[in-house]
Amino acid sequence: NRMNQIFDEFFAPAAAKGIEPAFANWNPTADVYEEDAHYVIKAELPGVKREDIHLDVENNVLVLRGERTEDKEVKEENYYRKEMACGTFERSFALPEGVNADAIAADYKDGILKITIPKPESKQPKKIAVQ
Repeated sequence: NRMNQIFDEFFAPAAAKGIEPAFANWNPTADVYEEDAHYVIKAELPGVKREDIHLDVENNVLVLRGERTEDKEVKEENYYRKEMACGTFERSFALPEGVNADAIAADYKDGILKITIPKPESKQPKKIAVQ
């Protein structure tokens, strides 16, 4: 029984606390792509307030943290179905060596967070003029 309990707590810790597993570990989806002079991370954060989004860079890792709060205007007993996950989230993205953390920019619009990370000088393509 103890072994089953250990596995249950590891794979479904929220269920052990009486929380629906679908709502316990919400992480926003993200696209990561490269453009000529920078990398871009776009994360879907619908329903998250701008002031609840936090970005930090430490040891060449960009950490996106935040929280989506539950709608308290509707009483719990009035729900027929509740599928929207709420709570805190955290995503980490490894940055290439040499990225200038001070030059990273973030823009939040319509539930999409767009993070622009300038490429280090050594990673940017060199254009050579043909004469």
